[in-house]
Amino acid sequence: MFTGIVTDMGEVIALEKRGDLLARIATHYDTSGIDIGASIACDGACLTVVALSDGWFEVDISAETLDKTNLGTWAKGTRINLERALRVGDELGGHIVSGHVDGLAEVVSLKDEGDSTRVQLRAPDGLARFIAPKGSVALNGTSLTVNEVEGAVFGINFIPHTKDVTTWGTVAIGDQVNLEVDTMARYVARLTEDI
Repeated sequence: MFTGIVTDMGEVIALEKRGDLLARIATHYDTSGIDIGASIACDGACLTVVALSDGWFEVDISAETLDKTNLGTWAKGTRINLERALRVGDELGGHIVSGHVDGLAEVVSLKDEGDSTRVQLRAPDGLARFIAPKGSVALNGTSLTVNEVEGAVFGINFIPHTKDVTTWGTVAIGDQVNLEVDTMARYVARLTEDI
C-alpha cells in the first residue's frame, strides 16, 4: 500500500529486455534500507525490487504491466516518481493507493493559473464513472484532488511544490499518464450495482 505522496524522483539508467523488461532506476533512497522483494511504486505502478546497490535498484516489469501502464515508454534518462511502501505508523498524507494502475489518462490541456498549473485529462470511458469532483485519483503515483469533471475529462491543479518534487513540472499535452482510481469509489460503485 502507498499514499501517493512522492518521496523521490528516480531516473531510468538501464533497460534490458529479457523474459520481462528489467529496469535499473537511480534513486536518492538509502538502498541499504531496502530489501530484495520490497515494493516501490514507480510512476504509480507497484514493482518488486529484484536487485540493488548503492544509488540504484532494479525491477522486473511484466507484459501485463507494460500493457496497462506507460512504463513501456520508458527510455534511458526517463524521470519517474517514486514512493516506498507504507509502514505501520507512517503518516497518511495522501489517500490509500494500491499501486495497481487501472489505465491511462491523456493530458488534453494545460493552463497556468498564478504559480499553479491547471491540467485537464481524459480518462478511459470505463474508468470515468469512478472520478468525482473533490475525490482522489493517483496519477503517475501522485495523490491528487479532482477539481472538476465533465464526462470523461477531469481537472487537476498542480501547486509549485508538487511541480518541483515530482515529474509534473514537465507535463505536456498528449502525455499518457498512469491512472489509479480511488479504491473506495470502486467499492461504492460495486455495492450500488443491480444484482
